[in-house]
Formats: sequence, C-alpha cells, structure tokens
Amino acid sequence: MNPRPKAVLVPPLLLVLTLLPLLLMPLGAIFVFAGRAGLPGLIATLSQPDAQFALRFSLLIAFGTAVVNGILGTFAAYVLSKYRFRGREALNIVVNLPVAIPTVVVGTSLLLLWGPIGLLGQLLDPLGIQPMFAPAGVLLAHLFVTFPYMLGAVKPVLDELEMTYEEAAYTIGASRWQTFRHIILPALRGGMLSGLLMTFAHSLGEFGATVMVSGNLRLRTQTAPLFIFAQFEAGNIEAANAVAAVLALISFAIFMLLQWATQRRSGRVS
Repeated sequence: MNPRPKAVLVPPLLLVLTLLPLLLMPLGAIFVFAGRAGLPGLIATLSQPDAQFALRFSLLIAFGTAVVNGILGTFAAYVLSKYRFRGREALNIVVNLPVAIPTVVVGTSLLLLWGPIGLLGQLLDPLGIQPMFAPAGVLLAHLFVTFPYMLGAVKPVLDELEMTYEEAAYTIGASRWQTFRHIILPALRGGMLSGLLMTFAHSLGEFGATVMVSGNLRLRTQTAPLFIFAQFEAGNIEAANAVAAVLALISFAIFMLLQWATQRRSGRVS
C-alpha cells in the first residue's frame, strides 16, 4: 500500500525546517549582506586590489593543490591497493590522519618543521630559503590538509577493480606502466574527477593551517578565507561577505559538477 500524499510530504518538510537555521539561512545571510550596497557596490568591492589578489591567490593555490595531490594521491592509492607489504595498514592510517588532525595543529607542525627555528627550516634559513610565510608554505599546508580526499576517492575504485583485465594484460606481455595507463587509468577517471573536485573545494576554503603558515600578509600570502577574516575584524562586513559570496558560488558550482559526475558514473555502472 502506497503512503498517503500528505504523509509523504511530512519527512521532507521536517528536513527543510531542520536545515533552515543550520544551513539555508546562514548561506542566505551571506548573499543578503553582500548585496546590501547593490550590484555596483558589490562590483566595486570585488574590484579592490586586496580582494582580487585574495581570490586569484586562492584559486591558484587550490589548482596547484589539486594537481599535485591528484598525482600523489593516485599513486598512494595504487600502492596501498595493489601491493601487500609489512606496515601497509599503519601507512594507510597515517596518510588518512590529516582528516582527523585539527588544521591549526597542521599549521603548527609545519612551522616546527619548515619555520625559521624548525627542524629543517633552521638549516634552510642561512641559505636564504624560507618556505613559511610565503606561497610555498601555503601550498604545503594545503597539500597536507587535502591529501586524504584524493586517496579516499581513488582507492575504493581500485579495491573494487577486477583483476581479470590486469592479468590478461600481463599475460600478453604488458608492463606495469602499460597496464596502469591502458587498463587501470581509464577505470579511475570518475574517482579521480571526484577526488580532484573535492581537493580543489577544500583547498579553496582552507583556513586553520593557512593562517598559521602564511602570516596573513596582504597582497602576498592572503587567501580569500583570510581576507574575509581580516575584513570582519576591521568591521568591513560588506567586503567580507562579497568575497564570501564568490567562494560560496564557486563551491556550489564545484559540488554541482561533482554530483553530475557521480550520477554519470552511477549510470554507467548500472
């Protein structure tokens, strides 16, 4: 027996009422405050050098993070999925730790390693190499924080991939690289796309580790989240929310693309 139409509407209505103060209204508040000065005011705010630099810098760091972790994460997933060695489970736990570690702790650990008084930083400082409080330090922090997302998207696909095609490739004399390139890599496209989008999105909004390693230097290392924080502290609510609205729209577009990719992959599987 099918449930009554009114009974069907009750759970979705309860869900919307629950999400209204938790998600929907906070997101709406960003756009309300961002548009208080009207479209000309919004454009003028986003045209400021500080805002433009912060957005460009965030997009550049997010893109670099996605590319580097796309390669490293796929390689790590392949090794952890296809090879059996002592300490494999422990290594699998270690590479997923950044998800559980507070990002401020990540920033502190990077400072203690690469900073002027860090274990490696004190050796590099006399050579004029100082990655902290520079774009390189921001990239290192984002790579650390977002590494598990690529791994988590690719490894399950590799774990479920049938060995039949790989064994057939090895039988006809294909090398590991040829097998990976022609057999495994095409099967990973959906997982890699999901991992890249998740990595990009999380890098775009990363704050805790970034504020520790960047110094929040204007027009040098200030990402969009740091710009928003600085503008809120200065009382420039409209400027902060203008950039926040741009980040929200970009994130929304990324997750729409992610959902489309997931549905497309599910359709192929089914």
